[in-house]
Amino acid sequence: MSILAVSDTSPIHRLNPVTKLVFAFSVTVCGFAHTSALWPLALLLLVLLPAIVYAGALRRFTQLLALFSAPVVVALFLVQGFFYPGAERVIAALGPARLSYEGLTFAAQTALHIMVLVASFLFLLLTTSPSRLMSAMTQRGMSPKIVYVISAALQIGPAFAARAQRILQAQQAHGLVIRGLRGRVRALVPLAGPLILGAFTEIGDRAAAMETRAFGVTRRPTSLSGPLPDSTGQRVARAVMILCAVAAVAVNVWGVIR
Repeated sequence: MSILAVSDTSPIHRLNPVTKLVFAFSVTVCGFAHTSALWPLALLLLVLLPAIVYAGALRRFTQLLALFSAPVVVALFLVQGFFYPGAERVIAALGPARLSYEGLTFAAQTALHIMVLVASFLFLLLTTSPSRLMSAMTQRGMSPKIVYVISAALQIGPAFAARAQRILQAQQAHGLVIRGLRGRVRALVPLAGPLILGAFTEIGDRAAAMETRAFGVTRRPTSLSGPLPDSTGQRVARAVMILCAVAAVAVNVWGVIR
């Protein structure tokens, strides 16, 4: 399982990884296809949330969604709420800054779109092993270089978080005391050095591992675990999800042109 995955017992975990990748991509495209705040909110509550609950990852999902989304959402509401250009309906004024209805509305719309993007790929991370995802995409004939880029992008955040946690625990075992916000800020300095050096070390380890696996060869590699199961129902579902994403974009473009 991935660093973030919390379980592998639900039917969603056992789905083909490509199905979950297409689901995350389609939901993201549908969320950004419309400017209305109600559409991404409906996707969050009626599509993503039930899928996460069914996968048994609700607690971890809400924690990570708040962690990744909160700073962006707060910044959006502060900047757009007080400094939205051309605002007419002023709610409150704090010196030169004016809190406007238009700014808050735009901030809410943007925040919901970003949350759909983050939630979609958190769903993928929490329910999919990166190794299975790489195997599934390779079996579909995708270029190993593209597969590696996608897999590395999905793992970089969780890998850094796990490494930072191990370094912090080791430093606490050696007497580092962290108390309050000031202590956390002070802990960033001894944490940054090992974290960055560890990242450079991992680059060499990854390169060696890729060489031993004959990365980049022209022949199609074989899989030790064999082909991943992929039912007809999943293939049909992927086609429907892609059609939904295309339809959402088409409806939006048609509305703009009209």
